[in-house]
Amino acid sequence: MTPVSNRRSVLLGSLAVGALSSGPAIAKASNPVAKTSSGLVQGVNDKAILAFKGIPYGADTRGRRFQAPLPPRAWHSVRKTLAYGAASPQSRGETNQNEDCLYLNVWTPALRDGAKRPVMFYIHGGAYSNGSGSAAIYDGVNLCKRGDVVVVTINHRLNAFGYLYLGMMDDRFADSGNAGQLDILLALKWVQENIAEFGGDPNRVMVFGQSGGGAKIATMMAMPAARGLFHRATSMSGQQVTASGPLHATERAEAFLKTLGIARSNLDDLNTIATDKLVAALATKDPIIGSGGVYFGPVLDMRSLQRHPFYPDAPAQSADIPMMIGNTHDETRAFITDPGVYTLSWDELPDRLNKNLRVDISPTVVIEQYKSWFPGISATELFFRATTAGRSWRAAIIEDEERAKAGAPAYAYQVDWACPDPKRGAQHMTDIPLAFDNTDKEGAITGNDERARHMAAVMSETFIAFAKSGNPNNKLLPQWTPYSLAKRETMVFDLPPHLDEDPRGRERKLFEKVPFVQQGT
Repeated sequence: MTPVSNRRSVLLGSLAVGALSSGPAIAKASNPVAKTSSGLVQGVNDKAILAFKGIPYGADTRGRRFQAPLPPRAWHSVRKTLAYGAASPQSRGETNQNEDCLYLNVWTPALRDGAKRPVMFYIHGGAYSNGSGSAAIYDGVNLCKRGDVVVVTINHRLNAFGYLYLGMMDDRFADSGNAGQLDILLALKWVQENIAEFGGDPNRVMVFGQSGGGAKIATMMAMPAARGLFHRATSMSGQQVTASGPLHATERAEAFLKTLGIARSNLDDLNTIATDKLVAALATKDPIIGSGGVYFGPVLDMRSLQRHPFYPDAPAQSADIPMMIGNTHDETRAFITDPGVYTLSWDELPDRLNKNLRVDISPTVVIEQYKSWFPGISATELFFRATTAGRSWRAAIIEDEERAKAGAPAYAYQVDWACPDPKRGAQHMTDIPLAFDNTDKEGAITGNDERARHMAAVMSETFIAFAKSGNPNNKLLPQWTPYSLAKRETMVFDLPPHLDEDPRGRERKLFEKVPFVQQGT
């Protein structure tokens, strides 16, 4: 029997031809093998792009619930990384769930060729509660082919598993409120240690994420431990101005524990309770918001997160990291989809706005303003315009403004390109398949006609340019200058794309009169 200490060298020797050698064979190998800090991994050749799915970047979290993650245990044989790893336990959206969920996926044009390609590190949405990095529209093949880049997607702990704050109850769980964020940082550390093997440059890492993914990125901009782990950042329809305060987070934890029947004095029971019971308790009514399931998100714990992400200003620690910050024109068309909203009468509109604006402003005033700005507007169109500007779009403007005040580069954008379905418009999630150049994939709401492919070419080239240099300008765009308070420059992604100054300026001025409070904090 081969001694364990010599086993890896034997494997390296036996797999050297076309797998661990250098040169053109690397990109053509049908069963490519890469060396990571924990062991060898075998991927597949997908249309001349090498794909490795389900690489562990952290240990199984089942034995360390509500604590900071640990690196994975080393393995001594070649680990097949041919399928996505499990998603964090959650109440909806993913069939493959497990507390052993710290996995990432890598797509690359070649291994070990010294090319130092920019790395595009994507963080999925689903707020802080749902989703994974395994959706077809996150597939990295097309980006790799278009831009000669390395693409990484990840899974990490979500909802209570990643953000249940127990720190004021028990010092053992001091990191519990930001465990999910610490998972992401561990994945970024994995990139720093291993991405050169996959042809990537650890000094050119762009994090980008949509919805909850963008909010996680905004939060990382203020986390001291994130410093140096990434070098550009893009927030797509996902902002985080303030984090949850420790008192509110503790109140939510108490409500969650009450549902589970666990007393503060018996937190050890959290280590043995079944996973599915923890998931079922996610439906606990939120004691702060007063509706829906209990909110989980990053916590101002004064450990991992020592200040709010973008309040009272942009964090100085990340002022040198260029950002793209964007939203879509019709964000809330993705959230509010009950049939009645498409047949709204003017009599019904005030109550609808009152329930969905999430800002303390008179709906009558909002209706009068929009009617004066847009003569002939329907009640339904007014509803979607106002709810987008008042709740989804405003936080992005705050982040743009704070970056501009600090002299930190922020490139603002708005997606106006509309999906084929008129009820969708340019709704939340429209930019995902466009940025990934994946309009042909399952789940792409854009369709895959010539118009969609043209828009995808523009947006994916822009994201690639930003990953390469920290500047999004490229041959498919007019000149794009950073956001300033004087002009409020905003790239409007449509056909053709154009740079606008203060789009929706009247709406901005209306809603900035009302104090902004991040939902759930």
